[in-house]
Amino acid sequence: MYEELKKVIDESNNIVFFGGAGVSTESGIPDFRSVDGLYNQKYDYPPETILSHSFFIRKPEEFYKFYRDKMICTWAKPNNAHIALAKLEETGKLKAVVTQNIDGLHQMAGSKKVYELHGSVHRNYCMKCKKFYGIEAITESTGIPKCTCGGMIKPDVVLYEEGLDDKTVTKAVTAISKADVLIIGGTSLNVYPAAGFLRYFGGSKIVLLNKSATPFDSEADIIIRDPIGQVLKEVVG
Repeated sequence: MYEELKKVIDESNNIVFFGGAGVSTESGIPDFRSVDGLYNQKYDYPPETILSHSFFIRKPEEFYKFYRDKMICTWAKPNNAHIALAKLEETGKLKAVVTQNIDGLHQMAGSKKVYELHGSVHRNYCMKCKKFYGIEAITESTGIPKCTCGGMIKPDVVLYEEGLDDKTVTKAVTAISKADVLIIGGTSLNVYPAAGFLRYFGGSKIVLLNKSATPFDSEADIIIRDPIGQVLKEVVG
């Protein structure tokens, strides 16, 4: 399978990578749905409740307690998967990374064209005056982070009950629709609307790099269950 994937990559000049939480687990960031994931840990409220827009508005202090503790991983470093994808972009073969992750590790590894469907922990903004802040506004504050104007600072991440950013969606869908190879990695493909983007792909090959089965397995030309960092390092170098 590795040789087959290498051949597909070698013969393509328009690859798009679509990734989820499984891309970052090898950097030590927990995913949501696995046995050790956030949904299986105990908090006063379920994680999906805490990470909802209504909870953020209603109980911002509780939200930030969880967010600082579990969603910000400033210690994490890009792993072999992130590094391989950045290399692939350098060669001109990989045209875009479409990610559901908010950790910024693709950019840290050197990827330039990254469409972050669910936003980024590295961007934050004042809900009142719209001034933008880096991650330090959250990590170096306690309680509810406030802007100089007095407004509450909100992470530029898509919470439950919130819609995706239209511009990002358009760019991601355009990239996927133009690609001739789509590599999908580290995602259960159960999170919508993001998983629905794959329907826009009209190219020749779908590659699926995921430890467990997904609803798209029957449509994939190549399926590899090994750790994604291992696979991409092997085939990209």
